[in-house]
Amino acid sequence: MELDFVAHVRDQVRTLLKIRSEREIPSEGSKPPFGAKLVCGDIRMTVRSGMTDQLWSWLLDQGWREVFVRPDRRRYKDIPTGFVTRLIDAVTHEERARVMEFAIANAQYRPRMTPDGRIIPVRKDQTTKGDPP
Repeated sequence: MELDFVAHVRDQVRTLLKIRSEREIPSEGSKPPFGAKLVCGDIRMTVRSGMTDQLWSWLLDQGWREVFVRPDRRRYKDIPTGFVTRLIDAVTHEERARVMEFAIANAQYRPRMTPDGRIIPVRKDQTTKGDPP
C-alpha cells in the first residue's frame, strides 16, 4: 500500500514538472502475429487470426501500430473481440471504417486488479452503443 502511494506521488510530480514525454509513433512494420496488441491513441485491440495484408495496410494508414513496450503500463480502452472479427470480415474500406467507428464507440477500459487480488470494476458510461448495420 505504501509503495503504491509513493509511486502515485512520484508520477504526479513527474506530470506537474512536465518530465513526461510523449511516445513517438513507431515506424510501420510487418504484419503482426496472432495475439499481438495494436494501439492507436488510447484504443487497443488484439490481433486475431485471419488478418490480411490489406487489412494491416489499412490499419497502418489509420495510425495503428504494434505495441513493443513490455510491460506497457498505459491504460487503454480495449475493442471487444467481436468487433475485431467483424473488422477482419469487412471487405471494403468504407465497411471497415464503419465497423471501426462502432468498435471504438464500444471500447472499454479493462478492470484493474489490486496487489491483493481484488478486482476494481470499471465505471460503465453506457451500455453497448449499437451494432454496425
